[in-house]
Amino acid sequence: MAFKRSIFASASEDRLENLVLERLKPGADKEKIDARIWDLFGEVWCIMFTDLSGFSRGVEKFGIIHFLQTIHESERVLVPIIEDHDGILLKSEGDSFLVIFRNVAKGLQAAIRMQKELLEYNKDKIPEEKILLCVGLGYGKVLKIGDSDVFGSEVNTASKLGEDTAEAGEILITQTVFENAQETGLKFEPIKDVPAGTQGAFRVIY
Repeated sequence: MAFKRSIFASASEDRLENLVLERLKPGADKEKIDARIWDLFGEVWCIMFTDLSGFSRGVEKFGIIHFLQTIHESERVLVPIIEDHDGILLKSEGDSFLVIFRNVAKGLQAAIRMQKELLEYNKDKIPEEKILLCVGLGYGKVLKIGDSDVFGSEVNTASKLGEDTAEAGEILITQTVFENAQETGLKFEPIKDVPAGTQGAFRVIY
């Protein structure tokens, strides 16, 4: 399976690279090439970025073994929840996850379940062993390159919300997630620190 995945990812990356190189040629019809790229790779996904609050400070204070332990535990607790909600974990880099879901409802349900699961996990843990999660969600058309990466405005905004804006225990969402979440029955409140790329940003009340 890993071998097949690498072939598919490589084929997609090669196709994209060739189109980008064609786009760089003098006199290239960029509009036409862009349309081909979106036809090939454009898909609609709910994007999740996660980050662990205070992680860098913890590594500096407690060392690399603490780093590895926290990463291992966060993956052990959170990856099964992602899979239960049909999420696809595209990247795991340090203390951050990049996950995609086919719809907003599953992305929100997964995020809430992840936060609630960590509340239980943290109850009997000493402060330095608690896993404190920040989550950002975006939704919209993105360029999906195999099963290795996604690119787009909503990707960038979800990243900013999850990695830069959210505090421990928070789930922050873009305007498009909010607009597509009205049938979930969840409650939201607007936040003041709205990153570039979205008209508004909201905190999920759970």
